[in-house]
Amino acid sequence: MQGNWRYGLFRNVASLRMYNTLVERCFTDCVDYFKRKSLDKQEETCVRRCAEKFLKHSMRVGMRFAELNQGAATQD
Repeated sequence: MQGNWRYGLFRNVASLRMYNTLVERCFTDCVDYFKRKSLDKQEETCVRRCAEKFLKHSMRVGMRFAELNQGAATQD
C-alpha cells in the first residue's frame, strides 16, 4: 500500500516537473515583450508549436527508454 502511494507521488512530481519545464522553455522561446495581457497571434502559434514538439519529444524519449529497458531485461 505504501509503495503505491510513493509511486503516485513520484509520478505527480515528475508530471509537474515536465509541465514546468515545458512552460518555462516555451515562454522563454516565444514571448519577447510584454505588450499586452494576452499573447499575440505569433506568440500563440509559437507556444503551441513549442508545446507540441516538447510533448512529442518527451513521448519519444519515454518510448525509447521503455525499449531499452525491455532489451536489458531480455539479456539478463
